[in-house]
Amino acid sequence: MSGAGIPEIGSWRTRVVVWLMHRVFYLTRGMTVGVRAACFDAKGRVFLVQHTYVPGWYMPGGGMERGETALGALYKELREEGNLVVRGEPKLFHVYHNRNASKRDHVLFYRVEVEQTAPRLPNMEIAESGFFSLDALPDGVTDATLRRLRELTGEAERSDYW
Repeated sequence: MSGAGIPEIGSWRTRVVVWLMHRVFYLTRGMTVGVRAACFDAKGRVFLVQHTYVPGWYMPGGGMERGETALGALYKELREEGNLVVRGEPKLFHVYHNRNASKRDHVLFYRVEVEQTAPRLPNMEIAESGFFSLDALPDGVTDATLRRLRELTGEAERSDYW
């Protein structure tokens, strides 16, 4: 995990997509809350996804819907984005203010042990995914993903901002 990552919301295209999504969320949600997880398999590798609509490699996760619990959203996102099943109890690592997305966005970040039930094939949302050793991450991992992994391993102090 050396070097810098790419910005999560860097290009004009990504900024437009995030801006439009959060305009919809502003009308449909009081505050946006999402879940994201560092998912480790039995070999200690972390699972990352590459979306079709924004550049970079991310840890799986997504927004919580009305009436959905945080753990319900977490299990759903991990299943949808990676065919992942949580083994044991998810550990809430921290709650972050994601001011890059909007002034109203927060991310509940978990550390979980997972098992993949089947390879995750690409679709309209996920272009690519896989498990990676922490010392052999793919090119294009986002800044925030690298910061969270460094916080988890004790290489960096925990921040309150995503």
